[in-house]
Amino acid sequence: MVFRNILDCIGGTPIVNLSRLFKDSQCEVLAKLEMVNPGGSIKDRPAHYIIEHGLADGSITPRSHIIESSSGNFAIALAMICRIHGLQFTAVVDPNLSPVNRQIIQCYGGNIELVTEKDRQGGYLETRIDRVKRMLREQPDAIWTNQYANERNWQSHYNGEGEEILRDLDRPVDYLVLGVSTSGTIHGITRRLREAWPGMKVIPVDAFGSVLFGTPPAARELPGLGASRVPELLKRDELGQVILVDDYESAIACRQLVKHEGIFAGASSGSVIAAIQRLSAHLTEPARFLTILPDRGERYLDTVYSDQWLLRMKERHFSRIAKRFTDTPVGQTV
Repeated sequence: MVFRNILDCIGGTPIVNLSRLFKDSQCEVLAKLEMVNPGGSIKDRPAHYIIEHGLADGSITPRSHIIESSSGNFAIALAMICRIHGLQFTAVVDPNLSPVNRQIIQCYGGNIELVTEKDRQGGYLETRIDRVKRMLREQPDAIWTNQYANERNWQSHYNGEGEEILRDLDRPVDYLVLGVSTSGTIHGITRRLREAWPGMKVIPVDAFGSVLFGTPPAARELPGLGASRVPELLKRDELGQVILVDDYESAIACRQLVKHEGIFAGASSGSVIAAIQRLSAHLTEPARFLTILPDRGERYLDTVYSDQWLLRMKERHFSRIAKRFTDTPVGQTV
């Protein structure tokens, strides 16, 4: 098949059975590989959906300057799509943006607007959004795609992965385990699958240190999972009990994916795998899991796949565990 352009290659991603990594488990674990999208991540879907529908309804014009706050993948996707459509694009980023992601955005012709001041939660999301709003006031042609509140974010996943999963799987899954950041992915897929599989349990996975589910802010370094601000799209009552995974646990699971499955995945992929390992270990009956592996591993060579970085995260991980035991009163279960 010959495609019209690279944007027509978005979607149609495969589902893989992680039978090697979970060979000693009574559970079947299926993973949809969103990393094979042309821009390298699941964010190709909402970026494409938002831009295409905006151009179709006139809310985006050829003169528009697209602006978005992004930790990396959504900015890369928008930069690629804006390049194809001849649109100007600026990514509002923070110091956690990796040098590799910065280069990719700029190779696509995207501009970089760097925010260095932390917000009240200790992250950068609120200050990045403040910068976006200032740019909107100053530039009359500026359009904010706003992945945190744009209904087309979750709709892209409802009509994308949700439809594809129902087409590709022969029977329901017991558990859908997905990472949460803007919440577009988990809500879009959940809403579509629950129409067909109402008994499916949905397990959100958040980063330790994120505030999405009411836990206190703490230091975290990996992008793509969690947030320092609750997005407008998030509806907690639609989801199950959250599992928190820290940077060290995410990195270890990423390395296990490479070792056992040959899948070179990004940080949030490790987060959902770590959550499934934790959850499946406590089940007394066989179960079928489905998850999404959102992006590729080469964007995390200086973090997840760096031994020096991993050692630093290991020290933080075990220091936190030790503190939890120290702070627990005598006679109380941890």
